Amino acid sequence: MITSFDDSLPMLLHRALDGIMPDYRELFARYKLTEQQWRILRVLWSSQKVTSAELAHRTLLPAPSLVGIIDRLEKKKLVSRLRSVKDRRVVYIVATAEGRALEQEVSPQVQKIDERLRSAVSVEEWHSMEETLKKFSSGMAQRDPKLSALAEGTTNN
Repeated sequence: MITSFDDSLPMLLHRALDGIMPDYRELFARYKLTEQQWRILRVLWSSQKVTSAELAHRTLLPAPSLVGIIDRLEKKKLVSRLRSVKDRRVVYIVATAEGRALEQEVSPQVQKIDERLRSAVSVEEWHSMEETLKKFSSGMAQRDPKLSALAEGTTNN
C-alpha cells in the first residue's frame, strides 16, 4: 500500500510543526530570538556549561551553523564562550547573567504555550505520541541501515 504524499509521515510531521510553532515564533520574535537561538538558550538554561559539540547534538543544529548563531547570541550578551583550562581545544558555551535573566522572563510564557498544547489531547494521547516519536527518532535508524544512511545523506542513489 502506497501512502499518499499528504498522508506521508514527513508531511504529517511538517503540518503538525506548522500547527504548533506560530505561538512560539511570536513569543521568540518579541524577544528578538530565532528558533535556533531559543534552542541553544533552552539547553544552556538547563546546564551550567555545554561544549559546542554537545550543543550541536542536543539542538540538532549543524556545528558550522552553530558558530554563527552563538556569535549572534554573544553580541546580544546572552551567552559567552569559555575555553577549557584542561584542554584548550574545548570551548564551553554558557548563559550570561543577561541570558539567565531572560529565562526568568520567557520560560513562564513558554510554559503557558506548552500547557495549551497539552490540553488539546488527553494525557494518554500525549504519552503515546511521545513514545511513538521517540521510537522514530532513535530506534528506526538503528534498526534499518537504509534509514540511517538517508538521515546522514549517504545513500548511493
